[in-house]
Amino acid sequence: MSADESQVLVGGEPAGDPDPKRRPPLDKPKTSFDVIIIGAGPAGYTAGIYCSRARRDTLILSGLLPGGQLVNTTDVENYPGFERAIMGPDLMVAMRNQTDRMGTTIIDDVVVNVDFSKKPLKVLTESEEYTARTVIIATGASPKKLGIAGEQELSGKGVSYCATCDGPFFREKEIVVVGGGDTAMEESMFLTKFASRVHLVHRRQELRASKIMQERAMADEKIEMHLGYTLKEITGDGRVERVVLRSNDGKETPLDAGAVFVAIGHEPNTKLFANQIETDPKGYIAVRDGIHTNIEGVFAAGDVHDHTYRQAVTAAGFGCMAGITADRYLAEH
Repeated sequence: MSADESQVLVGGEPAGDPDPKRRPPLDKPKTSFDVIIIGAGPAGYTAGIYCSRARRDTLILSGLLPGGQLVNTTDVENYPGFERAIMGPDLMVAMRNQTDRMGTTIIDDVVVNVDFSKKPLKVLTESEEYTARTVIIATGASPKKLGIAGEQELSGKGVSYCATCDGPFFREKEIVVVGGGDTAMEESMFLTKFASRVHLVHRRQELRASKIMQERAMADEKIEMHLGYTLKEITGDGRVERVVLRSNDGKETPLDAGAVFVAIGHEPNTKLFANQIETDPKGYIAVRDGIHTNIEGVFAAGDVHDHTYRQAVTAAGFGCMAGITADRYLAEH
């Protein structure tokens, strides 16, 4: 065999073929879909399942850290279908696998801009421009952080941002709640069902909560108020064991604690849609009939509009509603 005859074939042509016209064209990535879902938490994945089962060509743009707030949660025992608690990340992997099995295209890319001013709707990521006949926004909300030592390291190990999610794991523990609004009062009172004592820490001398909520919290013998204090740090060997309180005059007080619940609010992830999607005074997407936005063909699902319940199961429910509604919208248009 001559040297020419022994050339290695690449793509069906001899390596180093000088004529590029003879080479097969590279496949271009698909960029046009029936439905684009922005966000990959319980709402986004559930919407993907319903859209794909309806035989709609569906794309989920998950961002670089898919899974939503549940990826920072340890045991989840209030999501139906699991006799024993399931780890938050494991639940999100199961949802992703199920959505993928239904035929949804999932791309881990970050959306940087959208254009909902005309059809088709445009969604731009860091690497591509996509178009769709309908869009479901499921970008969720992020809890506001304290930004103190130990918070990040012990997140999911005693540091929590949801009392109804994690409160039952800390029975007979001394628990610290940080915040001064209605949410902090509600979470403190809820946590008294499990805690031996609840320490409510607020940086001002006066609470921001409504008077009736203040009165209820102050009347509860299990709740101890620490007004005019902030949390300086959270420490523990692999889990929360103690905190340090700092008064406004600089005095520091150590306190044993089994958990810290941060209740200073959430930030809806809606900046991307500014000047296009209507929001309420708190920045959450304003919806009608559960999931409709002010733009025809654009729907919202989950914590991006729901600041009342903020549960994985309710987010999934809104995802179901959005998926069914998107399918009906496409059928009508």
